[in-house]
Amino acid sequence: MLQALYDEIQIGDTIQSRGRTVTETDVVSFCYLTGNWFEFHSNVEVAAKTEYGQRLVQGGLVFSLIPGLVVWDARYVIAFYGVDRLRLIRPVFIGDTVSARIRVAEKKVRDEASGKVTFQIEVVNQRDEVVQACSMIILGRRKCLDEQAELGTG
Repeated sequence: MLQALYDEIQIGDTIQSRGRTVTETDVVSFCYLTGNWFEFHSNVEVAAKTEYGQRLVQGGLVFSLIPGLVVWDARYVIAFYGVDRLRLIRPVFIGDTVSARIRVAEKKVRDEASGKVTFQIEVVNQRDEVVQACSMIILGRRKCLDEQAELGTG
């Protein structure tokens, strides 16, 4: 997601992630990990009687996939700083392939070494329908790790 130094990133820059198909194993593993056994996710019979007619992928699982869809570079990323305005717009189903459209929406210098970059993220399915949207804030480096090491500050 952050593939350059904070000072090199421009508002409006965009990144298209790779895609990933969500599997039944993903959904069941997320149920085990979180304890979220809500029947719309875990019970085929109950889910079949809903308006969707099938099990839904947990919104939290879809959100959790975002960082894995993009390239992180430790030379530039310090930390995940936060998320705002997370919206679950459309359901995601087992077998759907999701990817993310990411746009730099805002930048704010934090201190001499770092800045906050706000990315507007749209997660889309294989039909290019937006299924989830949020603003994600990443704390980015203003100097490369190699530069910090040379300066004795890293």
